[in-house]
Amino acid sequence: MVDSLSRLAAADCLALCHKVVDGLCGREPPCRKDYGATWSLEEWLDLLNSLTAFFRVAVGNNSSDDEVMGGLSGMSSSSHADAVLSVLRARREEIRRALLDRTNSISSATLKDFDWQLKLALSSDKISSLHTPLLSLSLDVRESTGLRSVTMEMNRDELNTLISSLEAANKAVLQLK
Repeated sequence: MVDSLSRLAAADCLALCHKVVDGLCGREPPCRKDYGATWSLEEWLDLLNSLTAFFRVAVGNNSSDDEVMGGLSGMSSSSHADAVLSVLRARREEIRRALLDRTNSISSATLKDFDWQLKLALSSDKISSLHTPLLSLSLDVRESTGLRSVTMEMNRDELNTLISSLEAANKAVLQLK
């Protein structure tokens, strides 16, 4: 759908791409009335969604210029592809910050402190000899309403699952940096 940009002059394409990035970054997006004669409502919405998704993916994947041009290879005009690439180059950091802010706004809770204890369950009311190690984990989470304490008790399998999840989250965060 990005190929429909060729209906605009290259300078107008550049301006439209900057306005799309403005919308992506939380400012005023492009107005349909300015382009109503060029695209139908459905084409306009498809174009906006395609361009927004293209900028998000290109920045989110930290795509090189060659990869970006490969993604724009279906465009009939190289000047329009160059316009999209120039906007991406100029505003990559701004788009990245907007994507990070959007991700951070999903949850306002942050970990303030934690404490852990290792326990050994020797028996239970159903089994006389258990000998199961248990980890008691206490998390102090700061939320907008204040500090909240979360306590959980995990066996070895649950702890391994938690550690794997935290390692995966850390890897995702490191890739964003």
